[in-house]
Parts: sequence; C-alpha cells; structure tokens
Amino acid sequence: MNPDPIQTYQLSRFYGSKVGCRDVNLSVRAGEIFGLLGPNGAGKSTVMKLLTGLMRPSSGGAHVMGHPISSPASRRHVGFLPEGFRYHKWLTGGEILRLHAALHGLPRRDTERRIAAKLQRVGLSEARDLRFAAYSKGMQQRLGLAAALVAEPRLVFLDEPSAALDPLGRREVRNLLLELRSGGTTVFLNSHLLGEVEMICDTVAFMKDGRIAASGSLADFLSEMSVLEIEIGPRASGAAAIVRDTASRLGEFGEPQVEHNRITLRMRDPARVPEVARLIVDSGVDLLRLAPRKRSLEDLFVSLMTDAGTGERADHA
Repeated sequence: MNPDPIQTYQLSRFYGSKVGCRDVNLSVRAGEIFGLLGPNGAGKSTVMKLLTGLMRPSSGGAHVMGHPISSPASRRHVGFLPEGFRYHKWLTGGEILRLHAALHGLPRRDTERRIAAKLQRVGLSEARDLRFAAYSKGMQQRLGLAAALVAEPRLVFLDEPSAALDPLGRREVRNLLLELRSGGTTVFLNSHLLGEVEMICDTVAFMKDGRIAASGSLADFLSEMSVLEIEIGPRASGAAAIVRDTASRLGEFGEPQVEHNRITLRMRDPARVPEVARLIVDSGVDLLRLAPRKRSLEDLFVSLMTDAGTGERADHA
C-alpha cells in the first residue's frame, strides 16, 4: 500500500522568536485537491516551502511521495508554482519550459512534445517564441503553471495559482486542476480566493497563527452547520438577549451576530428552524423574517479565524 503523498509530523519552523509554523500535522491523500487556507502571515507559505525542500524545519518532519523532505527523492515527481515567481526576462516561453524540462531530467525526445502540449493547455501556443518580458501578468501566471506541469508530476504544489488571472482565466485553471485530479495527480493548493477553493477542493486545512485550526473534508465542514438570518421588529427590546437565550436553550453554539434588528445565528441542525421561530415569538418579539441558508466557505473561514478555540478533525489530523 502506497503512503499518502504528504504526511507531516509536528512540523515546525521558527525565525528566531517568531513562529513560522508550529506542530503542523497533515495527511494529504493521493488524487485529491487539498486547500491550505488562512490569512496573511498564518504560515501557509512556510509550510509549502518546508514541503518542497526550500527551507529546513526547526523541529518535526514530513514525508513527501514516501521520502523524508530532507531527501532529493521527495521532489523527484513534484511540480511547484511559487507565489510571485520571476523568470529571466530575455528567455522565450518555450526556452523557459525547456529549461524546466532539463532540470527535471526529461529525455530530449519527450521534451518538445510536452512543451507543446502544456503551452496549448494554458493557452500560450502562439506566445511560445515571445520573450518573457513581453508577457502580461496573466500570461506569466499561465506560463508558471505550464512550467510546474511540464514534467507531468504526480504531486503539484500551487501557491496562489489564480492570483493574476481574470475570471475566464480562473475558470480555465479550475478546469485544469480538476483534470489533474481525474488523472490521479495530487494538488496542494494555497489560495486566498475562497470561492475558487469551495468549487474544487476535496479537503481543506485552516491555519491560524502558525497552527492548524481545523482540517477535514470540505463537504463535511459546509454541511455540518447552517446559518440562520433573523429579522425582528425594530422596537423589540432585549432582542439580542432573547436570541442568545434561544441559542442556549437549543444547545447551539456561537455568539449571535446582532446588527440593529438583524441577527445571524449559526446552527448545527437546520431542522430546528421552526423551533427557533416559535421560541422567539413566544418571547414577545415581532418576527419579520427567518431565512436559513447554507454556510459558505467564507462564513466558515471567518468563524474559525475569529473564534478563540481551535481544533483538528480526526480524519485529517
């Protein structure tokens, strides 16, 4: 049985007294799209640099493709698109891919075929002989993707792959990542575009202050709790206290968000919405609107980044 492509064990990196990441435990399965999420400075790029061998851990460790990250063998079947990459501006797109193919040790007989295929896939066939200096930001990002994929890796690390792309370009990248997954390639993704992540990721981990705040199946995260939007009469007195009491009596969790006469309540069990309505009305409050909605990844992200507690789910701890 082949090991998971990525396994980390208490992976930590410190910059003097500053924490890059601390005690990171992750397991990424083969053939899935894994999203590592968190605000700026949370430690996402540090984790990616550790896993790709660009940085050594201060403590703990990890295996990539069955090899310890200290071994060059861990990077033999890996592609990488870093954030904010730059290429030699005087090289053409084709020359840059040829260089990456040579660094991977690809046979010359395969190189030209792969270069042509990857440039066509990212929509840059006609720009093959154009110097990198003449590429737009979007074209540069597409070329970076082609370079990460030219060796047809079994695992690819992508740091903000859609950052410089317009909506059409982001859709093309989504389709490309889904194609990689269907072909068995594992994708490890850092992204600030939560809507993109929500559409393609199988599993996610949320980083906060260098630690994993939570990790697990994205579908499970988004189905386990819904959001209830409540609008009450404008002159209702003590409305916030009444809703807090209602949440407590129902065994729900999370402080209700109150803005004037609009209240947002997080709920685990959407089937209890009628009970919420009855309790509010029985408390003497005029109930004008009650609208349950599915929680989005943005809702989840905000709640995890603002809540005091953190915890890892067992399935991806």
